[in-house]
Amino acid sequence: MFISTLRHRYAIAGFAGLAIGCALTLGLAGSAQAATLPINLGTAAGYAVLAGSTVTNSGTTVVTGDVGLSPGSAITGFTGAPNGSFVPGTGSARIDPAVDQAKIDLTTAFNVAASQTPQESNLSQLDMKNFGPGVYSGGALDLADNGVLTLTGGASSVWIFQASSTLVTGVNSTIQVLGGASICNVYWQVGSSASIGSGSAFVGTVMAQEKISVGNASKITGRLLASTDSVTLLNDTIVAPVGCPAITSGKPTDATSGTSYSYTVTASGTPTPTFTVTGGTLPAGLSLDSTTGVISGTPSTPGSSTFTISATNSVDSVSETYTVVTAAPTPDSDTPSGESTGSKNSLAATGLDATGLVAGGSALLAAGLVLSLRLGRRRSA
Repeated sequence: MFISTLRHRYAIAGFAGLAIGCALTLGLAGSAQAATLPINLGTAAGYAVLAGSTVTNSGTTVVTGDVGLSPGSAITGFTGAPNGSFVPGTGSARIDPAVDQAKIDLTTAFNVAASQTPQESNLSQLDMKNFGPGVYSGGALDLADNGVLTLTGGASSVWIFQASSTLVTGVNSTIQVLGGASICNVYWQVGSSASIGSGSAFVGTVMAQEKISVGNASKITGRLLASTDSVTLLNDTIVAPVGCPAITSGKPTDATSGTSYSYTVTASGTPTPTFTVTGGTLPAGLSLDSTTGVISGTPSTPGSSTFTISATNSVDSVSETYTVVTAAPTPDSDTPSGESTGSKNSLAATGLDATGLVAGGSALLAAGLVLSLRLGRRRSA
């Protein structure tokens, strides 16, 4: 009977351990999936082509979206037919301070993409692969001539491909997105350079540390963003994703307890995104206007607050995490220049010196203690 009871208890303990193990496994898996979020490109999201040294086109390339260059100064081959052109009303070639900020935002996005933990590593050949949402990494990523890479997921699915060295797609290769997934959420983070073969149908935003070259008559549905070097095009079609939201404002300013505060979070995208706090909490006393993105109010408690704000429209959602430090209010600085700091101890209503009252009270307390001791001795005698 005793042995049977023990077995029963061990069985219960075993099932309980199994259940806890499953719960932890599912929880960890859910956390890994939840960590794959869209990369916020900031102001770089507005560019179909962005480079560091030069942007060079040959032939009848058509770009739907802006072309930007910083710190270089040579954008060539976009002077109208029979050369490259922009779809009317949708693109322009820009070398101005706005491009400088886009390059800064590109660096930030590149580093965020590189920091994501891959669910599958050591990839090389992508041909005939079908990937669900997630983060995938390798040294040199390659898609063979006539090769096909399939990405299958839903509207909120995200793919981040990390190539520590190069990305090369072969002639007439194809990347296709199925299941209603958004092209906004396909990212290629490339440690050196990317080369897209002639006749390719390529999808996603390429963020290359060095240069990007595109072969003859390729179609890019996405963005070509090269950090330090060039982008080279030849009779290509580049169409930037439409409507993808991006948070374009910088880090919110810090606050002071008891002082009115206001900061505006801005975002691009079509339709216009709305704003929500999707993680953490704003500093006590502040609130977020979901339509305007204004964080305002009077913070009430000194300390540090970390929170995540998401900008969402019908196309997609993107998030940024911020930390705002609320400082304690500074001491009163309204003391007249001729008044000594000691006067701060006076009682405003009576004019009496608080320091003297404290000293007198201490003396009375000491005298009372002496009297109590003496009375105690007399009673004992």
